[in-house]
Amino acid sequence: MTDERQHGMGGGAVAADELRQLIERAERLEEEKKGITDDIKDVMAEAKGRGYDPKAIREILKVRRKKKEEYQEEQAILEVYLQALGMI
Repeated sequence: MTDERQHGMGGGAVAADELRQLIERAERLEEEKKGITDDIKDVMAEAKGRGYDPKAIREILKVRRKKKEEYQEEQAILEVYLQALGMI
């Protein structure tokens, strides 16, 4: 049974220390991600407390991550669809 645990699905030996390090690294990153997520929630709560709309801020963050051309293309398609549906 011990032999089975030391071999991966492809039949190669599993380096337990390396695997453990990878898992621990992923765990640390997950913890950091949780901390960052909590920090973002705090920023949004602060924005809301100051009268800003957190939903609009999140949308702005999405737009800022995109290239200008990509955003413009998406907006053009959205406008065509909205017109086709008689919404604008």
